[in-house]
Amino acid sequence: MVRVSNSLVGILNLVTFVLSIPILGAGIWLSRQASTECEHFLEKPVIALGVFLMVVSLAGLVGACCRVSFLLWFYLLVMFLLILLLFCFTIFAFVVTNKGAGEVVSGKGYKEYKLGDYSNWLQKRVSNGKNWNRVKSCLVDGKVCERLADGEITAFNGVYNKSLSAIQSGCCKPANECNFTYVSSTNWTRTASSVSTNPDCAAWDNDPKTLCFNCQSCKAGMLDNIKSDWKRVAIVNIIFLVFLIIVYSIGCSAFRNNREDNSWKRYP
Repeated sequence: MVRVSNSLVGILNLVTFVLSIPILGAGIWLSRQASTECEHFLEKPVIALGVFLMVVSLAGLVGACCRVSFLLWFYLLVMFLLILLLFCFTIFAFVVTNKGAGEVVSGKGYKEYKLGDYSNWLQKRVSNGKNWNRVKSCLVDGKVCERLADGEITAFNGVYNKSLSAIQSGCCKPANECNFTYVSSTNWTRTASSVSTNPDCAAWDNDPKTLCFNCQSCKAGMLDNIKSDWKRVAIVNIIFLVFLIIVYSIGCSAFRNNREDNSWKRYP
C-alpha cells in the first residue's frame, strides 16, 4: 500500500507535470511564431523551464509511486538545490534593490531618475552595450511611449494629466533640466536656454524610435522598474520557499518509506 507521504509527492508531481506541458508548448510556439527580438529572447528560458519541470516531476512521480529510490533521491537533490538557489536569489534581490528612487519634480506629474542612484551591479547590467541594445529593442517593440504619443496621457507645457511610469518618464521625454520647449507629449524643441551639462539633453531626439532610449535616465527608469519587480518577486519567493521546504520534507519521508520497503522485500 502506498503510504501517505508517497501519495502526496505523487499528486504534487502529477500536477507539476501537467503544468509543464503548456509551459513547454508556449516556448515552442514562441520559437516558431515570435516576430520580435524580445519574444525570441523569451523562447529559450520558457522551453528550458518546461523541460526542467517535466523531467523533475516525472522523477518525483515515478520515484514516489513506483518506489524507485534512485529517482526519488535525484528529485530530492534537485529540490534541495532549488531551495538553496531561491534562498540565495532572494537575499541577493533585496541587497541589489535597496538603493535608488525617483526624484519628485515640483509641479510635474512625474518623477525623474538618475542612473547613479542605483546599485553598481544593476548599473553594470544596463551599461553593457549589448544588453542595453536588446532592452532598447524591447522598449521600442513594446511601444512604451505610445500612450503619450496617442494622447492617452496628455500634457500641457510638460505637466501631464496622469502620472508617468518610471520607464515613460525616463525614456519618453527629455529631463526637466534640459529646458526644452514643449510641443507635444513626445515632441520637444531645443531653445537658446536649452543649455545643460546633462548628456541626456544631447541624446534626446523626436524620432519615435529614438526619443530618450539612449539616455541615462531611460536606463535608470528601467532599473527602477526592475527594482520594484524584483522586490515583489522576492516576496513571492519567500512564500514559495516555505512551500518547497514542506514538499521537500514530505519527499524525505517518502524516501525513507522507499528504503524501509526495499529493505523489507530484501530481508523477509
